[in-house]
Amino acid sequence: MLKIFSTQINGLFKKMIDQEEFNIEDAARLLAQAVIGEGSIYIYGFEEMDGVTKEALSGVEPLPSAKVYYLDEALTLGSEDRFLLFSRFSNDPEAVRLAQRLQQADIPFVAVSTVVEAEGDSLATLADVHIDLRVQRGLIPDELGNRVGYPTLLTALFAYYGIKFTIEEILQEYQ
Repeated sequence: MLKIFSTQINGLFKKMIDQEEFNIEDAARLLAQAVIGEGSIYIYGFEEMDGVTKEALSGVEPLPSAKVYYLDEALTLGSEDRFLLFSRFSNDPEAVRLAQRLQQADIPFVAVSTVVEAEGDSLATLADVHIDLRVQRGLIPDELGNRVGYPTLLTALFAYYGIKFTIEEILQEYQ
């Protein structure tokens, strides 16, 4: 099963590289503005996506100028600050509420989630830049016809590293 999972996850990563490359570059440019402008990149991950937040703040190579955001705190970000938000789905009600608050406060932000059809607002339409994870179901069929191995955090980390590496390239060029 691990070989099947590996093959499938590699396919997801390739799709992300092929279809989200420009969005990843746009996201990095938007977020790099905070670093260059001496602002902060606030980051929040819903549910399991908190793993990306932990990596960005406490990993071996933290994201430059990153700060944790707490859902219960007021949005007192400055014009030089940016926001990076991760959610399993683009229609997650809590994530959409945060995105609406960010938009109303004129805080530029990047959202990373799997796009799902939904009525009303969506992270894909609210965000200045949205990166689609494309994780619609588990990757491996089991013996009962179900699918298991739903790698949202793994693909979100892949997208995060794409953004992070591109930010670092931008910052090197800027210096």
